[in-house]
Amino acid sequence: MTEIPESLLRRSAEAKAKALGVPVEQVLAEMKGEAPPSTPPPAKEAGPSAAEPAPTASTPAEAAAEGGAPAGGGSDDVDALLEKAAAVAGMPQALLRRSAEAKAKALGVPLVNVLAEMAGETPPAAAEAAPESPGEAAPQPAEAPAAVAVEEPSVPAPTGNGGGKVAAVVSPRPTMPPAGVPEGVRTQRLLTVVKAKAIQQVKAEPHDKVNTWPHLMLVEFVALLAMTGLLIVMSVALQAPLLEAANPNLTPNPSKAPWYFLGLQELLSYFDPQIAGVTVPTVVGLIGFMMIPYVDRNPSTKPSDRKLAIMLYTIFLAGSATLTILGVLFRGKGFNFSYPWKDGIFFDDLKDWVSFE
Repeated sequence: MTEIPESLLRRSAEAKAKALGVPVEQVLAEMKGEAPPSTPPPAKEAGPSAAEPAPTASTPAEAAAEGGAPAGGGSDDVDALLEKAAAVAGMPQALLRRSAEAKAKALGVPLVNVLAEMAGETPPAAAEAAPESPGEAAPQPAEAPAAVAVEEPSVPAPTGNGGGKVAAVVSPRPTMPPAGVPEGVRTQRLLTVVKAKAIQQVKAEPHDKVNTWPHLMLVEFVALLAMTGLLIVMSVALQAPLLEAANPNLTPNPSKAPWYFLGLQELLSYFDPQIAGVTVPTVVGLIGFMMIPYVDRNPSTKPSDRKLAIMLYTIFLAGSATLTILGVLFRGKGFNFSYPWKDGIFFDDLKDWVSFE
């Protein structure tokens, strides 16, 4: 058996002694098993001028809960109704009895009535006890039942300045309407307030992208057709006869490379072959072009924002075009400088259809 602390045992004994009207030492001896259980003293008869009712008065439901037997019915009736109600509900009798006692205590009716209701029978009428003599205590009115001190030995009392005495006061609470949302009502909760906007966006957002077709491919196709037509016209209008077979014993004067290499050949007349043929093409043509994306790191695609890249490519294009034009038109016999309007043109692809005479 569990050992109960002395302070808790004494507080429980004081509460029980106060409720029964017996000395505390007697209750302590009963709890420790040193004395037989004592019976409470008979209630004193109260005269017509009694100011308070007997302290042990209780409601029928509380008497049924404390004594285990309902008011208005014997234990045989309770057992019979309990067995029938357990058969109807399909529940164990112990669990059904606890539920019926709790319901009877909450409603303030005898246990027999609750069990009869659970068994599907008509509950018996509760016997009302009338006072036998004028000197007995009058029953309490139903609308204002008196508070009763109930012993609670297993629940420790809160600490405070109560002097070690604890009395739990039980009073019936008024019946409150069921809390909750009525049926058919849908609850709403406001999260935030959002400004109303149009369902469709009227103003279109600007963007700098277009579809490949037809915006790009159509322009490229038109440019391809225009270039093809120009080449056909030039091939019909211009005379481009083949020259005589090459003679190894006769070197042409001047001996010029094709037009796309005349820029490098023009550099050879100014610089050493190592510089004009190796250094300049490597530094300018290879390393220079590969360095442009690293020098100009502007991610914009607008020409107005890529001034450095455009300037570098313009310098290279102007220099290459200048060297090519000098080699084609301004180099005569012996690859010497000459004026085309004075000495003529010394370029096989142009001398048959371009004349300054």
